Formats: sequence, structure tokens, C-alpha cells
Amino acid sequence: MRRVGKYELRLDPEKDMRLPATIYAGENMKIETGAVNQLKNAASLPGVIRALATPDIHQGYGVPIGSVLGCTDIVVPAAVGYDINCGMRVHTTPFDRNDFPAEELARSIRRDIPLGEGHRNVSLDRDRFAEMLRSGVRALIDISTAPSHGHRVWDVFDAVEEKATLNHIEDSGSMKGEVSFASDRAVSRGKDQLATLGGGNHFIEIQYVETVYEDDLAREWGLELDKIVLMIHSGSRGLGHQVGGDYMKKAAQYNERRNDFRPARDLSYFHRDSTEARQYLGAMRAAANFAFANRALMSVLVKHNVRKMLGETELPLLYDVAHNIAKEEDHLGRSIVVHRKGATRAFGPKRMSGTPFSKTGQPVLIPGSMGTASYVLVGVDENADSLASVNHGAGRVMSRTQAAGKRKGRKGKVIKEAAISDHEFQRAMKGITLICEDPRSIKEEAPQAYKDIDEVIEAVVGANLARSVARMKPLAVLKG
Repeated sequence: MRRVGKYELRLDPEKDMRLPATIYAGENMKIETGAVNQLKNAASLPGVIRALATPDIHQGYGVPIGSVLGCTDIVVPAAVGYDINCGMRVHTTPFDRNDFPAEELARSIRRDIPLGEGHRNVSLDRDRFAEMLRSGVRALIDISTAPSHGHRVWDVFDAVEEKATLNHIEDSGSMKGEVSFASDRAVSRGKDQLATLGGGNHFIEIQYVETVYEDDLAREWGLELDKIVLMIHSGSRGLGHQVGGDYMKKAAQYNERRNDFRPARDLSYFHRDSTEARQYLGAMRAAANFAFANRALMSVLVKHNVRKMLGETELPLLYDVAHNIAKEEDHLGRSIVVHRKGATRAFGPKRMSGTPFSKTGQPVLIPGSMGTASYVLVGVDENADSLASVNHGAGRVMSRTQAAGKRKGRKGKVIKEAAISDHEFQRAMKGITLICEDPRSIKEEAPQAYKDIDEVIEAVVGANLARSVARMKPLAVLKG
């Protein structure tokens, strides 16, 4: 690696690399050797024209988490990953931080939204579920006007209000999904999981605006100092995981059958014009639609709890943006497949033409870690070199096992000591209400297990990939 700017590193071609790779990172950021090697492998794929990593880069499966890959001729399932369209949603509110019942609201939300893995909540019959996979949030709006579906979410679902949110969701929350290309196992895993949070780094947070960087834009977006905002981070649950796993396996078989070059065993791909690539993209979009619909239904329940407690009020959706997605976009004068894994779109005003954000640029939602700040940024037109992309979070510096330790059984002998003590964890969470599904494993998500979000955002802004609009701090956190 060599530094070519205060916030930019360059990996010059070596061995099988077809082009230089870029890492956006500040001078004091540590980067895992394994993640660097994975980025080199990504830059070795046939048909790759851009390989880069964002400041939250850390080792993943096949390619780093926090990476962006632009390809002319191939589609790479591992460069999307298992949690297809893991993404962020932010609602603004008119409420001030002072005397806001954050803990009471969080406990009320907990009763409506299951936290953690393996839970069920909203179910749809086979035909309606298939329609949702084909059309995402648009299908929810149609479904909501049909006869009762047996869940209270439909009693509080306002079709007019939700229709108005569509132009505040990436791709209107409705990609062109192909249900037939998702396995029966994938569909079965997702059928009852709508409006569930999941585990890992997914969360619902009640936050307040601590700092405003662009007064006029923040005010236009409803991000006024000390106002409460609601942030939801979740993805496609078991359905997306199954789709990702199914097609990573199929891609490996595809390359083996054709005797294609692969830089690593876990980095397989389909040729872009193949039937297999079309099938993967169709199934991936169906999983993405599930994730959009999942976040939308959770937000309906969150808004219902706010209104039940504080009265009828507007709770506008600022934006809902995808992570972990592959999309055909025009960059560098041509149509390419942009793979964002642990990365998020950050379109400037020109690319947002025809939307409510054509004069400002796209809202960019970047959470920190549990107990630390989150940011709203805005995309800029000058970020073409990053394929109009930025990071999706802070990025881990510890594995889950390293952070929380490991025992033999639930209360058995300690196999590996936790790097983070209970006291350190409690100190980091001081003043924040924490509601979690599994108190034994929650230290896996401790703030100390992640990079400093302020340093990460400094690198994003310093590299001119986006501009900061507001910084938020959590009052209450719901985790799996």
C-alpha cells in the first residue's frame, strides 16, 4: 500500500491484479491484512474496472465488508454477501429531546417487534408473499387495502402515508424481483419473518440530533438540534441469507464447470450475460424487496407506538437506503454492475434528478456502533471515483468471539476471555437504555468492538465522497 492522499491509499497491481485498488482511510486507521488481500483478489477478477474499499473495511467472505466492485462482464454473489439489502431507514419527529420518554417508547416497541434470530411476526399467504417479493413496498400498499391478514400491523397501516414514502426509498423500495429464482427453502425461511429485526448488528434506535453541520439542509430534512429521530437497521433475514448462500454455491459450481479463473475459492462469479447471472439478480432483487418491506412494516409499528404514546403527529421518512446489493448503473461512461458490500449509495444532485433530492443530493445514513453516534450525510457529484459510494457503518476491529469471549455451554468453563470487560461495556453504554434479546452475547456488539465512527466520517468527508449534515446520539437501543 502507498498513500496517495491524506484519506486515500493505493494498492498497485501485483500477481493477478488487473488494476490498482483504492482504500479510503485516514492516516491512523488500522486495516487488516486479510481484508487487504481480499481486495487484491477482487481486483483480479475478469471484467473488473474498479475495486475500492471504504473506511470501515474489515475482512468478510470473498471480498471485504466495506468494499465496492464495478464490473463490466461478471456478477459476483460474494460481493453482495448473505444479508442482501441490509439497510438503514430514518424517520424524523417534531419532538424535543428534553423529557422525551425514550425508555418507555423503546419498551413499547419491543412488545410489537421481535428482536434476535429465528423469530416470526407478520405472515402473508403464498400469493401475497410472492407479490411482495416481486414488488416490495408497492405490494404492501396494495395488500393493506385487501381483507384482513390477521396481524395488527394492517390495522395501523396507512396506505396513503406509505405511498408518500416511496420517493424517499432507494428504487422506491420496489426492485424487479423474480420469485421463481429464489429456492423454496429461501421463501419458506422468510414467509413469517416480516417485521422482525434479526440479530447481529441490526438495531432500532431512538436518537437525538446532537450536532448540525449544514443548518439550511438539516432544517429542510427535519434534522434540527435536539430533535428526536428514529433509526432502523435490518435486512432480508433468513430469506436473503438463503438466497446468498444458494447462489454462492451455484457460482462456484459454474466456474468449476467452465474451468474459469478464480483468484480465491470463495470468490466465484457468473458471466453477466449468462442465464445464471439473470437468475441470481432476480432472486437478489426479490430478497432486497423483502428487506425494504421488512423495514417499512417495522417503521409502521414504531410510528404506531409513538402516536399511541404522544398523539397523532407527522413522522416523515427521511430516507431508506440499501447496503449489500448489486445494481446495473452507468459509471465511467458505460453500464456496469456495481456491487456494494457493507457499502451504501451516495448519489449527488445530478444522479437524483426527478426525485425530491434533485437539488440537494441523496441522504446518506451511516450508523456508528451501539452506544456511539450515527451520521446523516449528503451525496456529492464529485464522488465518481468511488462509484458514488461510501461506507455503511463504523466497521469492526474485533471479532465477535474476541469481544465477548467464549464459554463451553451457556455457563460452562471459559474457553476464551472477553477482550471487553463487563465494566468497560457498562461504562460505554452509560445513560443509554439497552433492550436486547440475549444479554449473554450483547458484548459482541459493544462500541469498543468497532472503529471510531468520527474518524470514519472524517475520512469520508475528507476524501470528498459526501458532506456531513448532522450527528445523532442514541437515547435507547433495541438489539437482537
